[in-house]
Amino acid sequence: MPFLFSNHELHVLIYFMHQFTNKLIDETSPYLLQHAHNPVNWFPWGDEALEKAKKENKPILVSIGYSACHWCHVMERESFEDEETARLMNEHFINIKIDREERPDLDHIYMDAVQAMTGGGGWPLNVFLTPGAKPFYGGTYFPPKRAFNRPSWQEVLLGVTEAFTQRRNEIDAQAENLTEHLVQANAFGISPPAENDLFTKEKVNEAFENIMKNADKRWGGFGKAPKFPQSLVIKYLLRFSHISENKEALEQALLSIDKMIDGGIYDQVGGGFARYSTDTEWLVPHFEKMLYDNALLLSVICEAYQITGDKRYKEVIEETIQFVQRELMHGDGGFYAALDADSEGEEGKFYVWNYEEVSDLLQNDAFIFCDFFDIKPEGNWEEKNILWRKKKEKVFCEEKNISLEELQRIIQKGKKILLEKRNERIRPQTDDKILLGWNALMNTALSKAFAATGNESYKKLAAGNMQFLLSKFLKNNTAEYFHSWKNNIAKEPAFLDDYAFLIQALVQLQEITGDTNYLEKAKMVTERVLEYFNDTATDFFFYTNTNQTDVIVRKKEVYDGAQPSGNAIMADNLFRLGLYFDKSDWKEKCIRMISSLGNAIVRYPTSFGSWACSFLEILIGTNEIVVISEEPQHILTQVLKEYIPHKIIMAAADGSNSFPLLSGKGKYEGTALYLCRDYTCENPVSSISALIDLIRRKELKIS
Repeated sequence: MPFLFSNHELHVLIYFMHQFTNKLIDETSPYLLQHAHNPVNWFPWGDEALEKAKKENKPILVSIGYSACHWCHVMERESFEDEETARLMNEHFINIKIDREERPDLDHIYMDAVQAMTGGGGWPLNVFLTPGAKPFYGGTYFPPKRAFNRPSWQEVLLGVTEAFTQRRNEIDAQAENLTEHLVQANAFGISPPAENDLFTKEKVNEAFENIMKNADKRWGGFGKAPKFPQSLVIKYLLRFSHISENKEALEQALLSIDKMIDGGIYDQVGGGFARYSTDTEWLVPHFEKMLYDNALLLSVICEAYQITGDKRYKEVIEETIQFVQRELMHGDGGFYAALDADSEGEEGKFYVWNYEEVSDLLQNDAFIFCDFFDIKPEGNWEEKNILWRKKKEKVFCEEKNISLEELQRIIQKGKKILLEKRNERIRPQTDDKILLGWNALMNTALSKAFAATGNESYKKLAAGNMQFLLSKFLKNNTAEYFHSWKNNIAKEPAFLDDYAFLIQALVQLQEITGDTNYLEKAKMVTERVLEYFNDTATDFFFYTNTNQTDVIVRKKEVYDGAQPSGNAIMADNLFRLGLYFDKSDWKEKCIRMISSLGNAIVRYPTSFGSWACSFLEILIGTNEIVVISEEPQHILTQVLKEYIPHKIIMAAADGSNSFPLLSGKGKYEGTALYLCRDYTCENPVSSISALIDLIRRKELKIS
């Protein structure tokens, strides 16, 4: 009997979109290529599909996924490649495939719809629409046979067909109501700026306490499995501990980093991080590797290295950047989006090992290597082995009566041999589209890696990548950018995240190079965002620009999820650029944005990690640092190695009137280091240690 929908289900269906016009997908997308051989007749989004749906009076099925999505591959094999299932889909629906990474704006709206209906979300995301492009039912993965308390995909198809043909009036009415609900829900969580003083010691302490309510104090991270990195929350803990001297905050942040870099979520052989861990101990990852995860984790590990000087952190920074260069880098300097979890139809096959294989490869070193990385004859996961470090090197050496030098020799030699052997395997597919926002996040991470380590190659890599972005994504020599680039073709108008992350990366590049051209470019791009994305009613920014007409509602995303909110980063950008260019209106807009979300930031900091960091800085104040020296780059590099999280910095051979912070600083035969607050500067000092002492005396402490 076909699966039918109850009246309750119809009344909690989905609120969604109106009418779209432009083609949303490049049919050469890696995600679409996976489906090219399917018997389902997939259409790209656009006028052709929508007009066909209206003409034939058929519902539309929109399936959203992405190249590295494991369950997208599963549903493809189980259902979309099945001839009978394809017949049902082709007969009763107009089928449209969307790559969520090429059109995240649509994915956001669809995901909100499904979450409103079901209380959860994920990919593949399958949404059914009326011919007028308004949704009336949706879900995520559906099995080929009824299982997991889910109807089968064929039952869903038949149930939707029955509801659409026999209860059409009810479906249309609900679609209209839910569309209106989406418009209203777009302001959720945003309130007028707080009248009372929000930026207090008590509030930032409260945010810390709320983070710790979800902290796993044994295995690190926050919450239970599946566990996501939550880099932004860790960054807040590091910065909070710095100004509060709160040991618990620092311990939880470092514990989280340590357990991740020792676990299977970190590729112990080749470097780089997987998307998330399926277990509490960080052993078994969801094996896909995303560019943005690696960028955000790199950034926070760089801060941890500046604080602790732990050589293991530096090693992970180096290995992860090597991974990105080796496996995600385009020849012209851009970075690809992701690597799949699957190879040869099996999740994780590329990354796991048999005990016998490792033993044969490493010979005399095998016993120590296998013991250290928990490689067993019976396996530590599904009869295979995922490498992880269960003990710290020094502890292991004491137990095995081996020197640290010998252990490190065995580890490095063994990893090199395994990596060479692994490279002979059939590789997971690379999602080789290049996204502006994700590249900008990695660019920022590379700037932070240079700041933390002083490795000149990271600065060179960041500058080269930025040149790629500014040349390949820019539209007609304006301040308008595209979102995605592949095969020398840039497409889709850039979204708020793209612009926000790009501005952030430009500001960071100025910090490490002293090149003020990056600041001028950042200012120009910010002015475009203010013109085309600003919502004057709330002080926040829309996700799409004012000229984009193919979405029913211009959403305002404020939550920090797997990536920071574009609004959160724009608030930070406005604050910093407001300091660099002495634009008080930009700084005030930032403060109004944060104030509007203030209570939510404090109560739910794990969903507002980036906002929380800005909240903290506004309370503490920003160190405005000027380096005047005959060799400004040399001194700048030394200053950057220090952990000064709340700062802007400029370096020059002499003062210049071009920027307020440099104005009137003069020229010195030696070195002059200025510490300023709101352009009021202390007398210059000549050494970095004196500068740090001055910062410590002036910086507000929270106890």
